[in-house]
Amino acid sequence: MKKTLSLFIVLLLGLTISQQAHAQTNNWAVGFRIGEPAGINIRKYFGENHAFDLNIGTYGGIYGNRRSYRRGMYRNVGVSVQGHYLWHGSIGKLETLHYYYGFGGQVNRRNYYLNRNSNERVPEISLGGSGVAGLEYFLPNKPLSVFLETGAYVEVLPAPFFLGLQSGLGVRLNL
Repeated sequence: MKKTLSLFIVLLLGLTISQQAHAQTNNWAVGFRIGEPAGINIRKYFGENHAFDLNIGTYGGIYGNRRSYRRGMYRNVGVSVQGHYLWHGSIGKLETLHYYYGFGGQVNRRNYYLNRNSNERVPEISLGGSGVAGLEYFLPNKPLSVFLETGAYVEVLPAPFFLGLQSGLGVRLNL
């Protein structure tokens, strides 16, 4: 994982040095998000102030992989796919700082341990709604942006109203 992250950062820095771009929000962006969930981030901007954001990666690593869940607990990191429909806009006249907020859904896959003292586990797939709000800074004349966001996940199945707080920071290459 460390080698992949290092390679990704070197690639982004190389592209930053070799290309010039303005803050653009009507195209694609690809990046990496550290947080809950963590992983690859893909964003498609469309219209004047809309976007779709997709995160594919891990869930349960940042806020602790041991968490009470139903009558048992989670004791591991799982896989997550999260998508949000976003509204966004610039803050100020420079258009380098943007806000965004949106709503969507999330699917997770983790091992659920039926009892706190047992090693008996069941693969669990969960589904729920999520919301996000964040700030994104577009580096002037560079194709990179950095972002900081926070949000929440509310599970619908199999444990209605199970709440998970989420936050993250990351970097995106704007194509």
